[in-house]
Amino acid sequence: MLSRPEFIFTIGYDGPAAVVDGQAKKLYANLTTVELAKKGLFRAAYSSAIWSKDPKELEIVAEIYNKATDSSVSVEALPRLFGVFPVETERSIVL
Repeated sequence: MLSRPEFIFTIGYDGPAAVVDGQAKKLYANLTTVELAKKGLFRAAYSSAIWSKDPKELEIVAEIYNKATDSSVSVEALPRLFGVFPVETERSIVL
């Protein structure tokens, strides 16, 4: 299973391995879901909320995103908006 930082900074997959943005991981790995969202790192914040399995975090990400973009995106629309879906993998490639 991937670590939280590997999961939230995954940018794609190469076969069975997650491809991780090493620079972003290094800079932002210790931020909470809310801190990521407030910095405008919405995809990472959404991934962090998925990792936490806390529905309230998903709502917070949607709320911060909607305020920042003057939108009205629902929690249900977030997977499509950010293109993030949980994938079971144990390997990662850090770029």
